[in-house]
Amino acid sequence: METTVFREGLEIAGLPYFKRLDGDRIGLADPSVGPIIDVHTHLAMAYIRPLSVDLHRADAPTEHYLPMRGRRIDLEVYINRNFTPQDLKSMKRDLTLMSLTAKGMRRTHTIPNLCREMADLGIAKSVSLPIDYPVLSDNAVVTLETLKGRKEFIAFGSVHPYAREVEKKLDRQLALGARGIKVHPAVQAVRPDNRRCLRLYRLCAERGLPVMFHCGPVGIEPRLGRYLSQVVFYEKALAESPETLFVLGHSGALQMEKALEYTKGYPNAYLDLACQSLSHVRTILREADPDRVLFGTDWPFYHQAIGLAKVLMATEGNRELRGKVLYGNAARLFRL
Repeated sequence: METTVFREGLEIAGLPYFKRLDGDRIGLADPSVGPIIDVHTHLAMAYIRPLSVDLHRADAPTEHYLPMRGRRIDLEVYINRNFTPQDLKSMKRDLTLMSLTAKGMRRTHTIPNLCREMADLGIAKSVSLPIDYPVLSDNAVVTLETLKGRKEFIAFGSVHPYAREVEKKLDRQLALGARGIKVHPAVQAVRPDNRRCLRLYRLCAERGLPVMFHCGPVGIEPRLGRYLSQVVFYEKALAESPETLFVLGHSGALQMEKALEYTKGYPNAYLDLACQSLSHVRTILREADPDRVLFGTDWPFYHQAIGLAKVLMATEGNRELRGKVLYGNAARLFRL
């Protein structure tokens, strides 16, 4: 029988696709898998001031928000269902109070740590997704400048729809190498069908920039964020901005079926598999356009091996589909 529940995350290395490396590292055992593009990662997250973490620091192992030791991992649930109450408390503290400092788990969410995990698992490139407020933050520019020249990364920008001089900010980030724009309604406190959001999407289309949404409620966010992320609020963007390419991050999260439905009606919509359960990954790969499904992990919330295990299990025996999901579709979307 297929194993989908593990006493702790490190036991995922027992699947035939992986192997244990030194310490708590997990490596890819099958050299025929890959190359891989992870379309959903974040470096040390902060919102209301420039990043204070040294993104080049490599002297500490990665502290994922879902620890790989001592935590039962069930691949058949939405991934955040594996958090313990203490995990959730620690994560929320790290993303709020600690985001004003260079301390906490965030100090390990750095370029070298992500690159080490990528190298272990055959991931050639990761998409880095900053998130900015309309004022008091400029994380997109900091991240873009830090990642300039790093071939392992596809760097996105972030322009809040209510920021001043939206076009000027977009053009500056484009000049710094932005390959798309991240929109996170729950964090940025704006509905995705807001008129200013719709204008932002049109401006992105004019510049050839795809939009990566956080799409769908995840069940652990504040009540306002849960409301703003309802998948029904994303259809207007798909319908009124047909020239804009949208990635529905998390495939609609806990409302996956609605996001999957939208992709069947709107050819400008892609699905990102980050955080979905193994059974939902299988449903998406069975029913969605195979050319518009992307692999993502939401690192550093979760180890990249967790999401990769689900895709490898769901594509067993279908190497053509595996290649599209793990690399080909993203390579075409980002014109690599």
